[in-house]
Amino acid sequence: MTTTTLAALVPLLPFLGAVAGLALGRTAPGFVRPLAILPTLTATVLAVVVAVRQGGGRAIDAVTQLTPTGSVPIDLALHLDGFAVLVAVLVGLVATCVQLYSTAYLRNDARYPSYAALVSLFTSAMLLVVYSGDLMVLLVGWEVMGICSYFLVGHYWETPEARAASLKAFLVTKLGDVPFLIGLFALAADTGSFRITKILAAVTNGGLDHPTLIALLLLAGVAGKSAQFPLHTWLPDAMAGPTPVSALIHAATMVAAGIYFVARLLPVFAASGAALTVLAVMAAVTMVGSGLAALAQDDIKRVLAYSTIGQLGYMSGALAVGDRGAAVFHLISHGAFKAVLFLAAGVVIHAAGTNSLAAMSRTGGLARRIPDAYWTMTVALLALAAIPPFAGFFSKEAVLVAAEHTAVGDRAVAPAAAGWTVLIAALAAAVLTAAYATRLWLLAFRGRGAELPDHGRQPVAMTAVLWILAVPTIAFGLTSGVIGDWFDGHALNPSLTTAVLATGVTLVGGLVTYGAWRHTTALAARTPIGAVAAHPGAEPALVEAEAMTSHTAAYGTIAAAADPADPGRLLLGPLHRHAVTGFHLDALYTALFVRPVQQAARLVRFLDRTVVDTYVNGSGAVTRLLGTAVRRAQTGNVQTYLGALLAGSLVLAIAAVVFANVNAGS
Repeated sequence: MTTTTLAALVPLLPFLGAVAGLALGRTAPGFVRPLAILPTLTATVLAVVVAVRQGGGRAIDAVTQLTPTGSVPIDLALHLDGFAVLVAVLVGLVATCVQLYSTAYLRNDARYPSYAALVSLFTSAMLLVVYSGDLMVLLVGWEVMGICSYFLVGHYWETPEARAASLKAFLVTKLGDVPFLIGLFALAADTGSFRITKILAAVTNGGLDHPTLIALLLLAGVAGKSAQFPLHTWLPDAMAGPTPVSALIHAATMVAAGIYFVARLLPVFAASGAALTVLAVMAAVTMVGSGLAALAQDDIKRVLAYSTIGQLGYMSGALAVGDRGAAVFHLISHGAFKAVLFLAAGVVIHAAGTNSLAAMSRTGGLARRIPDAYWTMTVALLALAAIPPFAGFFSKEAVLVAAEHTAVGDRAVAPAAAGWTVLIAALAAAVLTAAYATRLWLLAFRGRGAELPDHGRQPVAMTAVLWILAVPTIAFGLTSGVIGDWFDGHALNPSLTTAVLATGVTLVGGLVTYGAWRHTTALAARTPIGAVAAHPGAEPALVEAEAMTSHTAAYGTIAAAADPADPGRLLLGPLHRHAVTGFHLDALYTALFVRPVQQAARLVRFLDRTVVDTYVNGSGAVTRLLGTAVRRAQTGNVQTYLGALLAGSLVLAIAAVVFANVNAGS
């Protein structure tokens, strides 16, 4: 088969698996798991073959006109460059691991067939975004991911948290998608095409008439999809979904789509220095704000959610300084270790019986009970904190090097102010990342208290994938010097200055957090707190469904807000109460948007039911009264009718005489 044929099969196979899974889920349940795993696994193998054939060389394009439009044509196009083929491998690998993991995690879930089919559809949509060479076809995958996230985040729809989170995720991302769609049409109007290659050629030739307006409209959609300030608030709440879904959304789909889109069309954004500056500020606020919020969270998944927001901020920062190679390098690196973190968190939740770090800190022996999750999560946290030689160190270094070059004027793609903004914020975020990563590890695995009973090893399907994903977490960064062909041909090696500086501030963040933990642990030993009554070994999906968004121990009496053993509370001080709520952005949006809309809806309901309905009902009442009067007059008595006729004639005669006399007198 040709490379383009294989590439076309990559998104098609998971789609067919999703259709078959939905069709056979109830009638042939034995086929559900094979249909969930095998199409995605095959697509991953084909994606690897496509990547090898493309080899980081010249982009491969294939085009078929989808439909004649009479104006701007829409094409079914593939565009296979180094970025596309590597990101497709990441998506396939993570999706396959998630499907394998889910067979154990949701093994007794009655809705597993629809869940597995939606995960396959989610994967197919992201692969369509990755390979698509036409923006309208890309938009199809973009929007399908939105509806899949709605259903998957709301998988536990029996709980109000899941229902609210799914609706919030859908509405907030759609809020960004409206200007995004307008921006796509404006871009096509300026360049005369939806084809990515033709758009980039037109931009190179100066064919973009409204670069700033178009770039800002597109950035609104990117901010919603990739959870960047100020449209990031949906992502922490989306932890109400099952943990494997969180891994898929955070590591390989949905949030990666916005970053990938900007990387694909970076010349469009680079045509406007103002747009790059806005992107740099957005990235800086996202990195620092999410790091502070992560340091205050008690739910282990919410910590990782804010971590994802911050790492996406790094990617946005790299794009803001004009280096899409560094952005995609960190996207792939982050996808590997963040998938490990979420899937390992699922094992931790399963073993501990709670999402609460405060509860975990009051129990002991967790590391010994789940060694696979302990070691792989430790490696992934080191990669997250950018400790060498793990993948996160090299990919974050690529971002810092790009920001440094822009700040000192070595690159003229973006304003120097954008470079300084990204560089300073990235270093501050490095301290915070090390702090919340260290805090998570200490509270989860170094708890001091009664050991929970050991219920045996975790399912192999849940632990094996952790080691599979740990391989790129450890080794992918070491390839930075040899994969330049896939990243626009330039090396992604770290520089001595940024490496020493970033590693130094990272170590400071980790050591300070460790010292704060030692202090708070000693304080907690003198402060009696209620015991935790956890339920380790219960079904992981059941544990998560009951504890998904709680800031307290899922089955205990520890209030996270009153836990003296939390180093995050000591480090943040008075800022903690603001950081734990995400700096009150949800409350602000509720006051500015939700309540006014609700009040407007109440006014419309009042006008409709009280004013409009009154007139309509009044008209009907008058008609009914007239009908009643007429009905009573129809007695069926001939004498009555003749009497009325004579009386009426007499009245008319008298009126005629009077009228005649009046006319005669005048």
